[in-house]
Amino acid sequence: MTALNDLSIHVEDKEFLVLVGPSGCGKSTALRLLAGLEDLTEGQIMIGDRIVNDVPPKDRDLAMVFQSYALYPHMSVFDNMAFGLKLRKLDKDKIRERVSDAAKILGIEELLDRKPKQLSGGQRQRVAVGRAIVRDPNVFLLDEPLSNLDAKLRVQTRAEISKLHQELSTTFIYVTHDQVEAMTMATRIAVINFGVLQQIDAPQTLYDFPANKFVAGFIGSPSMNFFNSKIEKAKGKLVVDTGSLQVVIPKNRAKAYDKYIGKEVIFGIRPEDIHNTKFLPTDIKPSKVKAKVDVVELMGNEVVAYMKSGDDDYIARVDPRSEFHFGDQVEVAFNSENIHIFDKDSEKAIR
Repeated sequence: MTALNDLSIHVEDKEFLVLVGPSGCGKSTALRLLAGLEDLTEGQIMIGDRIVNDVPPKDRDLAMVFQSYALYPHMSVFDNMAFGLKLRKLDKDKIRERVSDAAKILGIEELLDRKPKQLSGGQRQRVAVGRAIVRDPNVFLLDEPLSNLDAKLRVQTRAEISKLHQELSTTFIYVTHDQVEAMTMATRIAVINFGVLQQIDAPQTLYDFPANKFVAGFIGSPSMNFFNSKIEKAKGKLVVDTGSLQVVIPKNRAKAYDKYIGKEVIFGIRPEDIHNTKFLPTDIKPSKVKAKVDVVELMGNEVVAYMKSGDDDYIARVDPRSEFHFGDQVEVAFNSENIHIFDKDSEKAIR
């Protein structure tokens, strides 16, 4: 079985690159290959100008933070952070200085004498990160480091890691299956599926211009809505016709779809581009659609509504003032400017 197929990524110096994808897609394998914890079957791994295929993990100048904190329970926080430096036989004063500096950066100075069992999950994660920091590596590798934290602590620690990247001014390569983590932290995101790199780009570019249906559906929460559709000509305009609803294709984009007239395509639109017609933004080109409300989730700052038009089910994120209730017949507007169309066979985006 092939874990990664022809993966080629150039990581810039001091970049924060996030590898993202569903469980089993190969992202952790890529990190372990870079760290020297897995054997490469073909190709090359370069760190700087050096090929490191046969270089032992300890000599690659990398530091790795795992999903499990992997702290020694019988050692204090100080000794856990200092352990790798002691193995290198560094001077005691130098070790104390490095541990103290790392603890200060992470705000855990008062925890240095405690044992791991006396720490919260977030504090243990900081110790694991601190153990990597003291090594002063060229590259930090982080493999789903926030998976064991509760939702509130994940948000807080996410911000701390982003800040840490700025302070250390070092290359970070971070693995996660959580696309929200990827979007909020990354300089660039590499989306992987079934061991194949789907797209690599800045977070906003992936969101606005996904290369294919998989990337479009993986980036964004809730996920993009997809409809089996045809492109038709109606009253001199191109429309995407799902059989239950029609959305007009803006004139400035119509030329790209001329050769698809009469053909089946996949039509995609994000929930945030479906609006309550009573609270329409002024800068959109709306295609109005009749819909029935199936489920309403009141989020405070928005309403997430599960809608149905004919045989088509989809999700809309609408203005919090929307008084949608189960069973209501309502009118919503699809923002024609932000529709996505994918080839039916290849599932690649049609530009």
